[in-house]
Amino acid sequence: MSAYSFLNIQASIVGPGLATQIGSSSGAAKEGLSTAFDEDKTTVTTGADGSIMTSLKAGMTGTITVRLMKTSPINSVLSNAFNFQRASAANWGGNTIRVVDKARGDVVTGRQMSFVKYADNVWAEEGNVLEWTFRGVVNEVLGAGIPDVTTP
Repeated sequence: MSAYSFLNIQASIVGPGLATQIGSSSGAAKEGLSTAFDEDKTTVTTGADGSIMTSLKAGMTGTITVRLMKTSPINSVLSNAFNFQRASAANWGGNTIRVVDKARGDVVTGRQMSFVKYADNVWAEEGNVLEWTFRGVVNEVLGAGIPDVTTP
């Protein structure tokens, strides 16, 4: 069985006024990155006679959340991108996020991603974690734990 390390995570976001790394070299918080899908993929309807009909839903919308330490310079990059993108609908929803675990082979791609909201922030005795959440179309494939030796 292979080991896991966040150091193997390469992640980036590219969009209008934005191109930056958000993986292991970004000042990520311990909680790192996460994906979540918006809805179940199936609905089961039960008929009057007890038979069932299963419906496969086509939607693949979801969220990708990036958690950064307060001191990460990427917070400023995302802040500026948020303000730039929200200035015009022409810039909104055009981000692409890619997350790759080089050691395990996991690949996540988010397309047509838009900021859900500006990250909540706190100024306190200890630095906090800023969460930047994006919503769009998410495709996720988990690898078999076989390292990708072709990616440096």
